[in-house]
Amino acid sequence: MEGNKEIEIGRTEEFISYDLAILKDQGKWKKYCRVVANAMSAIPWIGQVLSTGASVHGEREQGKVNELHEEWLKVHKAKVELLMLALDEMASRLDSVHEDYEERIQSDEYLGLVRRAFRSWDASETEEKRAYVVNLISNAAASHLCPDDQVRLFNDWLDLYHEIHFKVIRAIYQSPGITRFGIWQTVSHEMPREDSAEADLFKLLIRDLSTGGVIRQSRQTTHDGQFQKQSTKGKKRTAGSGTMESAFENTKPYELTQLGEQFVHYTMNQVVKRIGNA
Repeated sequence: MEGNKEIEIGRTEEFISYDLAILKDQGKWKKYCRVVANAMSAIPWIGQVLSTGASVHGEREQGKVNELHEEWLKVHKAKVELLMLALDEMASRLDSVHEDYEERIQSDEYLGLVRRAFRSWDASETEEKRAYVVNLISNAAASHLCPDDQVRLFNDWLDLYHEIHFKVIRAIYQSPGITRFGIWQTVSHEMPREDSAEADLFKLLIRDLSTGGVIRQSRQTTHDGQFQKQSTKGKKRTAGSGTMESAFENTKPYELTQLGEQFVHYTMNQVVKRIGNA
């Protein structure tokens, strides 16, 4: 049994060492060595993996196996696999960017964004959010749609919001003018009571994204972009129903703010594929 454990530890250790060594061999990673190095520098457990692997190797030579180290390495084997995939995706995306942006990609400003993004990547608990982080940092390499301060704000939003917030954002992005009732239908086909936890959660999501500047109720604007006040002229006054507005109200349309649209552009769409003479 002990022999099997030693074999398993050895394989795990070899796997991690091999995957980290790929950095020296992958052509596209070589090209973006500084970017990859900065991404990895933001993840504290990378150094621990190497030192722990060496420690376990020494203990195995002495016939001693630390089971905590063994389990720790097994967990980080899976994390290394995910990191390799993320770095490979980022390198592939950067490799497709037009050469005019090479100076930008190697700049200290962009490398700072890379470190910030991979701290978020490491803290993300789901594949969906990790993919958004890779999208953000890849798109930030070759897009001047917004300044770096705004990219950092979008990174903050990725840290702040949960996947259920992103469901609301996607629903509004895919159907501008959708109502809260329509948004809820994209989340669930069951209609809960107004005093339920589900209704409270849904109101919280709308409130978070509204106060955060990501979504808003649709408004008419003038030709120069000024928001118009809603006119009450001609509207008939009706007696109150005695109940508050439903969490799943079905008359008021919602839309993304311009800032919210840029957030989607950077994080939810793979928009930067500027190759050749694009």
